[in-house]
Amino acid sequence: MSSMLFSPVTLGPLQLSNRIAIAPMCQYSAVLGLPTDWHMIHLGNLALSGAGLLIIEATAVTPEGRISPEDLGLWTDAHQEALAPVIRAMRRHSPIKIAVQLAHAGRKASTEVPWAGGAQIRPDQPRGWQTVAPSPLAHADGEVAPLALDEDGLARIKAGFVDAARRAHALGLDGIELHAAHGYLMHQFLSPLSNSRGDGYGGSLDNRMRFPLDVVEAVRAAVPRAMAVGVRISATDWVEGGWEIEQSLRFAQALKARGCDFIHVSTGGLSPLQDIPLKPGYQVDFAQRIKQATGMPTIGVGLITEAQQAESILQQGQADVIGLARAMLYDPRWPWHAAAELGAQVFAPPQYWRSQPREYKTLFAATRTG
Repeated sequence: MSSMLFSPVTLGPLQLSNRIAIAPMCQYSAVLGLPTDWHMIHLGNLALSGAGLLIIEATAVTPEGRISPEDLGLWTDAHQEALAPVIRAMRRHSPIKIAVQLAHAGRKASTEVPWAGGAQIRPDQPRGWQTVAPSPLAHADGEVAPLALDEDGLARIKAGFVDAARRAHALGLDGIELHAAHGYLMHQFLSPLSNSRGDGYGGSLDNRMRFPLDVVEAVRAAVPRAMAVGVRISATDWVEGGWEIEQSLRFAQALKARGCDFIHVSTGGLSPLQDIPLKPGYQVDFAQRIKQATGMPTIGVGLITEAQQAESILQQGQADVIGLARAMLYDPRWPWHAAAELGAQVFAPPQYWRSQPREYKTLFAATRTG
């Protein structure tokens, strides 16, 4: 039986050689939003993995939209110019498709890196800044509350997404993923737990969806149709009275109507009160429901670690693409090992292919690039 994991798939205009996507993973290694040598090494390594798609980490569209002071950014032409050599290097040595996740952290911005505890850096502390959000509701007890965005603030952030999208296109990237998950700004608008506005951007579901949908429409209009535009969502807050799957289905239908090419289905991140029942593939059922309801190409993610597990998800029609994050850090050649297990072929650079024992050479398509 042929492997679905290593069969081609399309995300709107974006054609992938296989169904393995490297999900965005924050590296907390930028300086003033600019990439460093770490990004060249890290992203270059992942580009040689054999995956079909690499999505660059959450990349802030405005300075205050960074999760931490060390987050990557794309809010000026200087950020575009600094990222260009990294993209060129990946293009030179790998056929992997490359997208970027554009993001604004909202009230979850201005935090320490995880290994320093991840706590909020208060605006009166060095390296900290005042956060913004739909409503002046802090993410956690003891944090400085964000400022509620007014119309000018909303327009400024939407323009930041549009400008960053145009820079992503100028970099020659294949796709954009807009971050509306994990408790960041667009998710904050969606959830009634973080959005208590009384204007046209709060209250009813249609109102809470308005700003995220405005951003999607603006970004879709700002780049050519040949560039894929998708959205990552949290399908549920895992908190009573919060955002949940039925609202996610409505949101997904609205995204599809606005030309969204794919949806990347995650969960949680909005509230410290979340109660997540962790188990292998714990988010896949949400991806399946959205895929079946919308027909939109869907990326499933969340504790998917084994080749047969990924293959089964695809065979059962629960998702179209498998998103891997920490599994790829643990095993940067995960696609090679999955191909060996499933009897499929996957890209490996010619330099690697020539060095393999004869029995491995049939597993690798020695595609010369650049």
